[in-house]
Amino acid sequence: MNLPERMTFGIFLGPFHRVGENPTLAFHRDMELIEWLDELGYDEAWIGEHHSAGWEIISSPELFIAAAAERTRHIKLGTGVVSLPYHHPFMVANRMVQLDHMTRGRIMFGVGPGALPTDAYMMGIDPATQRRKMEESLAIILRLFTEDDPITYKGEWFELNEALLQIKPYQRPYMPIAVASIQSPSGVVLAGKYGASVLTITVPRDPSAGRADYSKLWDIAEETAKEHSKVVRREEWRLTVPVHVAETTQQARDDVRVGASQFLREYSEGTNGRDPVFNGADEDLVDWMAEHGYWIVGSPEDCIEGINQLARESGGFGGFLIQTVDWAPRETMLKSYELIARYVMPQFQGSVRSIEASNQWAKERMKPLLAGRIKGLETAKSDYDESRKE
Repeated sequence: MNLPERMTFGIFLGPFHRVGENPTLAFHRDMELIEWLDELGYDEAWIGEHHSAGWEIISSPELFIAAAAERTRHIKLGTGVVSLPYHHPFMVANRMVQLDHMTRGRIMFGVGPGALPTDAYMMGIDPATQRRKMEESLAIILRLFTEDDPITYKGEWFELNEALLQIKPYQRPYMPIAVASIQSPSGVVLAGKYGASVLTITVPRDPSAGRADYSKLWDIAEETAKEHSKVVRREEWRLTVPVHVAETTQQARDDVRVGASQFLREYSEGTNGRDPVFNGADEDLVDWMAEHGYWIVGSPEDCIEGINQLARESGGFGGFLIQTVDWAPRETMLKSYELIARYVMPQFQGSVRSIEASNQWAKERMKPLLAGRIKGLETAKSDYDESRKE
């Protein structure tokens, strides 16, 4: 499997809060989660942008990141993603540069066309134009990041008149760029064109179909990068999947049994209109989704195997993102992230190999070394007895 020496771990925070929950408290709980991940040593958190449908309630990832940066020390914070067709690119560039300086280089810039058709509808945006607008916007933003001369440009839906950023990015030439990719090739084409990384929401492969579709999209990224004399790196490719871990498989699935069916039935199918992937009883839903690779729900060992399965399906990747779903009691969700940090992350970051080697070395030499220790204790006792006779 083509995995890096040290895989990065993080979250993709939509977020997903069930309709009816206190939104003020939900914001604070999301912030609490970022702080907890920072304490546990997670590498990054990506924050989404949505404006409708009631579940994903963060409308400005930049505002959330600014607050989170003041409450954390190490974790990197990314827009996951800014929907570029919703904003004038000059304003996006300025906000990202300001965040880059305010976080002293802990910012990452994730972009996408906009996922919810209801968002685009409310703003009068034709869905057929969103991906084209995303590409036009990103091209200008990268010019604003790197060019010193004023830019004049009249495009399909925005214009610039001698535009020039007052401040250039803190990270040079600019902060890491990532493009969202789910099903269409537009995201990976854009990533390849500019040598950006890719954020992929994974869908498992059909065993009869060979490779997973998302792994085929990576081929397009590599081909496009080559055409534009750029490089895309597998170690910067992040795969995203919903995850919940407990001490045992049964406990993990029982933790989310009710919340998982609510998320899938009420939001994915009921609100977004997606076709059902499982038509059985709701109480069996989480077992089916986990066993067919849509989710990872189980013990730490199950999570390790799930990541290895993603590696086999994809051909290799470098970042594992947990798609956060508010589907279990708060304490068990926080415990899930702790178990992943304690038992899953070390297996993919090389942090326990030397410990295991030291333990094995000691076990192999235990008998002769223990015999020597016992002999040393006996000698010390004998020497003491002799000294008392004098």
